Amino acid sequence: VQLQASGGGLVQAGGSLRLSCAASGRTFSSYTMGWFRRAPGKEREFVAAIGWTDLSTHYADSVRGRFTVSRDNAKNTVYLQMNSLKPEDTAVYFCAANSFGVRATRYDYWGQGTLVTVSS
Repeated sequence: VQLQASGGGLVQAGGSLRLSCAASGRTFSSYTMGWFRRAPGKEREFVAAIGWTDLSTHYADSVRGRFTVSRDNAKNTVYLQMNSLKPEDTAVYFCAANSFGVRATRYDYWGQGTLVTVSS
């Protein structure tokens, strides 16, 4: 599976952005899709994930209620709608895929990141 994230940019605090992750290669609908981020000087952290058939979701506490993950299997694309953005959401965001479920910590495929900058 090849993954390419897009949609990052500069936004003011309180604003919104929608990230997209386009997948190609193996059957996209068979994988759980996740979003991660790496803020400057920090380690990569989990953001959100969505299951492949039941569309179950899982979120980090820091984004629950503000971010929404969704997917369109017909378009081989997963989305991350980010609302009420805060400066601490500034990071490079990555999409990833696994075969183990929304609470899995192991991800087999990773895309290049897209930078999100939230100004105060």
